[in-house]
Amino acid sequence: MPDIRLLSASEARAVSADLCEVLADCVNGGASVGFMQPYGPDDAAPYWQGVADSVEAGSTLLFAAVIEGKVIGTVQIGAAQMPNQPHRGDLKKLLVHRSARGNGLARFLMEAAEHEAAKRGKTLLVLDTATGSEAEAIYPRLGWERAGVIPDYALWPQGGFCDTTLFYKRIAA
Repeated sequence: MPDIRLLSASEARAVSADLCEVLADCVNGGASVGFMQPYGPDDAAPYWQGVADSVEAGSTLLFAAVIEGKVIGTVQIGAAQMPNQPHRGDLKKLLVHRSARGNGLARFLMEAAEHEAAKRGKTLLVLDTATGSEAEAIYPRLGWERAGVIPDYALWPQGGFCDTTLFYKRIAA
């Protein structure tokens, strides 16, 4: 059973090397999460520094799945919204290292993120994911509703356009 933790900014900085490894593994495995191949752990360091800064500012909730002291998965909730959207959160970067997939880690991370978002008064979560990706199949199983597809939204990490599928989930505050 993984230990699912909501990380503080200092904790995020302390496990930055693990977070970098997870992100690099996912990008190199073909996940369309904003970065292009080739992508190494050193490439990921500025991204995670920015996330830690955002956690420190209170605009991001960062969760980590830890097994035997090592982060092997993560997800974020963008919690700071415009004044007319205080009830909404943006789910971002559900990442599980390929070596740890198939063990329910995505579910554990999502449940923790949804629970914490609800505790903070969020009643609606939204996300986008690459259409046709392995990740797209996860969300309906976790109760997320498909809202639609935007064509040519981003690039696959190896190049070439990919569509994105938008999902939402109402949660109880």
